[in-house]
Amino acid sequence: MGHGISKDENDDSSSSESKSSRISRLKQKLHLHSGHHHYKHGSTSLSHKLHAAEDFTGVAFLTLIGAEMKFKDKWLACVSFGEQTFRTNITDQTEKPIWKCETKLLLEKNGPRVARISVFETNRLLKNNLIGYCEIDLLDFLAQDSDSGFEIFDLLDPSSSDKVVGHIRLSCSIEDPMETEKGFARRILSIVDYDGDGNLTYSEFFKLIDAFGNSAAVSKKKELFEAADRNRDGVVSMDELALLLALQQEKEPIMNCCPVCGEILEVSDKLNTMIHLTLCFDEGTGNQVMRGGFLTEKEASYGWIFKLSEWAHFSSYDVGLNSGSSASHILVFDRKKRRLVEELIDGKIVLSMRAIYQSKLGLGLMDKGAKELLQSISERQGKQMNSVESAKDIPKFVEFFKDQINLAEVKYPLEHFKTFNEFFIRELKPHARPIASIEREDVAICAADSRLMAFKSAQDGQRFWIKGRKFSIQGLLGNEISSTAFVDGTLVIFRLAPQDYHRFHFPVSGTIERFVHIPGCLYTVNPIAVNSKYCNVFTENKRVVSIISSADFGKIAFIAIGATMVGSITFLKKEGDNVRKGDEFGYFSFGGSTVICIFEKDAIQIDEDLLENSCRSLETLVSVGMSLGVSTKKRGEAALPNLDNCVLVE
Repeated sequence: MGHGISKDENDDSSSSESKSSRISRLKQKLHLHSGHHHYKHGSTSLSHKLHAAEDFTGVAFLTLIGAEMKFKDKWLACVSFGEQTFRTNITDQTEKPIWKCETKLLLEKNGPRVARISVFETNRLLKNNLIGYCEIDLLDFLAQDSDSGFEIFDLLDPSSSDKVVGHIRLSCSIEDPMETEKGFARRILSIVDYDGDGNLTYSEFFKLIDAFGNSAAVSKKKELFEAADRNRDGVVSMDELALLLALQQEKEPIMNCCPVCGEILEVSDKLNTMIHLTLCFDEGTGNQVMRGGFLTEKEASYGWIFKLSEWAHFSSYDVGLNSGSSASHILVFDRKKRRLVEELIDGKIVLSMRAIYQSKLGLGLMDKGAKELLQSISERQGKQMNSVESAKDIPKFVEFFKDQINLAEVKYPLEHFKTFNEFFIRELKPHARPIASIEREDVAICAADSRLMAFKSAQDGQRFWIKGRKFSIQGLLGNEISSTAFVDGTLVIFRLAPQDYHRFHFPVSGTIERFVHIPGCLYTVNPIAVNSKYCNVFTENKRVVSIISSADFGKIAFIAIGATMVGSITFLKKEGDNVRKGDEFGYFSFGGSTVICIFEKDAIQIDEDLLENSCRSLETLVSVGMSLGVSTKKRGEAALPNLDNCVLVE
């Protein structure tokens, strides 16, 4: 990250002194030390929020000024932050593009704080090529001492993070909360101030309160007007309106929803409410404003051919469960960086998967021998990927996924791998995947680098994600394992894509009780197939079910599922082994694949962010070792014995 000012969101190594100084610098930038603002009221002042939350809440003004690149071209830049992406205009042919484009970003408690800035060379006919990027922790950036008014950041090569391909110049500032409130008051006053004198009369003020849609406030209109009219001149000025709104947001909010976009405003989040309203009423500054409305930088960087296909509905972008032509782009939420990213997948493969898995005709072909064909292809491809000749494909594979494979984490250099499969099942360096709460056995972790979906029950999974008509827990576990303990249990799906680290790990500590191998097909585990009502991927694919007994979570069913091109699932542990969470369990050979964990009912409380995304049919990009959830069972709590196969003897 440019100039080292951005830091990993999971990095807890900074001292309390540096945290304190960072907060102090933020407060200085807000002029809170001068005491001339009216924002403090009781214990919920912004000063208190900064100390208590250890993160700033406010509007950040980010301006991309220009860049210096190593060759001439027409350039555009994108800013990705949370679930929003913005793009600049395209410059003329130059090696020193100038944009002077700005956007506003909302920094809020527990929200995203790292902005990714990507620079593309443009090719309007086909696609624009990503040349360099940087990731900036806005909170750290804002807390820096700087006299220049801007900072220069290195642009890194997507395929090699230690190679600099250019530099970008940008500035970032924050708006004083009181100025935010005044700005909102000024903008809303201009709408209801019918005579244009800059003040609200009694009748104008009443119409404004009515527009806020709060019945309690409507019943107190006269009382509110008298509270606002501090100088008793019979009208409410802009400053008086701003102060009233600030005071009421602290005590008893008078706005239930945004009068612009209609979004419901959180009563408990006073400052963010005011910021939201200000952004909706934004009048802009003198600079060119970045174009918004994009979900990912890939969408924002597309040329006119994509826009034409989107208009014709051959391609579209949306969060959630999509099918047919809308399934062309798979969006996932990056948990670490707290933003939407698009999964890389070849367009021809997408079209073929849609043709096979989302139509009766395609699945009809499966019933007429295509399953055997997939099996044959997978076996043949597996042999090819184990050949010495396959090693030449490694650099091309790394280049295609250059922004999603971090070679710095890989245990050995590329020259070490003699076949493609050796690289595919690559090991990582020690500590590349830190384990969350390693000292606590009651905290479960993510079992794989993957796209995760988590549901409190299989029924929720079928409602939001798994559309195969024949899916069931018993069908997933097979006939040899009783599903009684797992029928109403929590379901967690870890979907691995080809570019991922393909070794899977134990989510909890415990003992391996048994393995059951279940033969089956090799359908793809891509959402295009999982979301198909014509296909039953998880219950028909080849899989291995293992049962892990844990003191903190009871029994866990751990299912490793093969997929297209995955002919081999290798385990590194055996029945009876005692294991610790984070230990390596096994690996998949070439292809995409999936791990499913089923916990007993009421055994685990899954982390809220994972459940929220899953209820939106949005996969969460996670890494091995990230927190999954906390045990809700009492340690040592014994389950009732299974009497299904009990035989009485005299």
